[in-house]
Amino acid sequence: MGAFELQLRCPQNINGIAADPQPDWSFDNLLHELDSIEQRQNVNIEYPGRFAKTQPRKLRALKDNYTCKRSFVMHVSDQESDSSDADSEEESDTSSGISGKRFACDELYLSDASEDEHFGVQSTPLMDKMGLAECALHELTQEFHLTLSDEVRFNISSLESELVNEDEKFVSMISKSVKDREHQQERDRQFDLQYQRTIAQALDNHLTELQRDHELIYQLEEKRIRDDAAREEARRKEKALQEERMQQERIRAEEEARLKAEKAERAKAAAIEAEKRAAEEAASKRANETLKDTAANALGDSKGNLRPSSNSTSDVKKEVQSSARNVIKASKNALEMEKRRRQVYDEMIAKTEAIKASGNQNYHKHGLSIGRQIRTISATMENIRTKAEDLVNLINSPGCPQPISIQLFVEKIVSNCTNQRGLSAIYAVARVIVLVTSKIPVAMDVLIAELNKICIYTVPKHIIYSEDVFKSKDAYFKAIGYRENGNIESTDDYVDRLGSYMRLYGALVQTEVGPFQNLHGLGEGWAWLARFLNALPANLYTAVALQSFLEMAGFALYRKYRNQFKKLLSIIDRDFLSALKEGGSTKINKVKMSIRNYIESNEYQREPEESKLRDHLESHQFC
Repeated sequence: MGAFELQLRCPQNINGIAADPQPDWSFDNLLHELDSIEQRQNVNIEYPGRFAKTQPRKLRALKDNYTCKRSFVMHVSDQESDSSDADSEEESDTSSGISGKRFACDELYLSDASEDEHFGVQSTPLMDKMGLAECALHELTQEFHLTLSDEVRFNISSLESELVNEDEKFVSMISKSVKDREHQQERDRQFDLQYQRTIAQALDNHLTELQRDHELIYQLEEKRIRDDAAREEARRKEKALQEERMQQERIRAEEEARLKAEKAERAKAAAIEAEKRAAEEAASKRANETLKDTAANALGDSKGNLRPSSNSTSDVKKEVQSSARNVIKASKNALEMEKRRRQVYDEMIAKTEAIKASGNQNYHKHGLSIGRQIRTISATMENIRTKAEDLVNLINSPGCPQPISIQLFVEKIVSNCTNQRGLSAIYAVARVIVLVTSKIPVAMDVLIAELNKICIYTVPKHIIYSEDVFKSKDAYFKAIGYRENGNIESTDDYVDRLGSYMRLYGALVQTEVGPFQNLHGLGEGWAWLARFLNALPANLYTAVALQSFLEMAGFALYRKYRNQFKKLLSIIDRDFLSALKEGGSTKINKVKMSIRNYIESNEYQREPEESKLRDHLESHQFC
């Protein structure tokens, strides 16, 4: 058996390593050469980075453009073909005339198929039967691959450890950031709480200063009012003195005229008496019977003349009383209720006058305290409760008799209602009235009587102008409630005051405060509306009174009476509004349009926002 010649179909030198084997090497030379190859590989070959796969190294193509597959060809010479080796005759090379068997060596590559080997070669043996050198080369190659696999496995485990450490660090950093954020949120919350406390303190100080300023303003206003009242009282006294002087002069003149008339009558009587004596002396001869008949006839004539005069005076009185009844338009029940409340009111005034006359104590400061409590009422639950308790304590105060306190309370309530700036304040005052009168019932009758006195439409009642009853228009205006301050106030001012009184009355009848009883509640409001439509005519004054009442009490009446209240509204739309004069004054047209819009838009079905109480006091309420 001859020697084999190994030839590689690739470049003879790659990275300083000779690829051309020598067939006459010994086993020691082969081992030495393999060691040198391994050392060179460990030194020179650059491995790719971690977890990176690279394509197998491609060798340069041969000159015949065939792809090199790292195979080598064993050639057997023609002289040694007599051995009749069947395996060597399977393939021949026509170009070289050398026949041999080709063994393919796959190139090194990164394999994903095995977990134990990172770099590997195909396990196909180089030859069907390998010799000692080939076995050694194969074992060295396998050992090298195992070493590389261990190194890769170690690097992978190191990388996994580093990743785990990085994950732990990341988790710790996240937990630390969460704790820092919670700490920052806690600090922000503390800061916000401190800021809110600061704002609340500043607001409280601001409201305290505002209240102090308003108290000062109220004191100045009260002083001005006292000065104005003193001046008005001085003018009134002076005017009364002048009227008294004029009255005395008129009485003196009448007395002088009466004396002159009496003197003339006495002279006439003396003349008549003288004539009568002359006639008697001339007829002295007549009989006494004739004188008696003449005297009887004269007496009969005088009685006949006196009787018709008495009947005429009686007829005049009856006519005046009848005309006075005709000018007042009101239901009988309304007038009876007004009369009853008027008696209670007069009794209260009589008591106060008796108390004031019996002592010299001045209750002006007590009245100022009551007025201050009423003026500072606002639409908050706490404020209403506090003001009601304070007013009850002031009315029951031992320092001032209760009748005087009730009178002061009623006067301050009525005078303050014309100065209210919004509907919410009127609703709040009505709540305070209900709370106070639930503890002091007589105060409700006195308050309603005072409203009936200054505003006849709260009865309801209307007075028609008549020349037979009223001497002038000014007397009529005074009778229906116009104020006189030197001159009669304008109609616009009177209508505005009328609306304020009716709004207070409407707010009062619809107010319900928990368990406390309203002594003049919705039943009285329904009766007022029915009496109003049955008895009062349609004009500017009654229209304003109706509009103001519906604006405040319409929702509560609808909520309780439903369809019955709708029927009354239809009567108002059909009869009352139709009775108002078309093309009248601008004020009448405006009120008429407001009532019609109230009915057509179903505004009575929506609860007024002003009637709802707030939980806290806003600073602009003081301004």
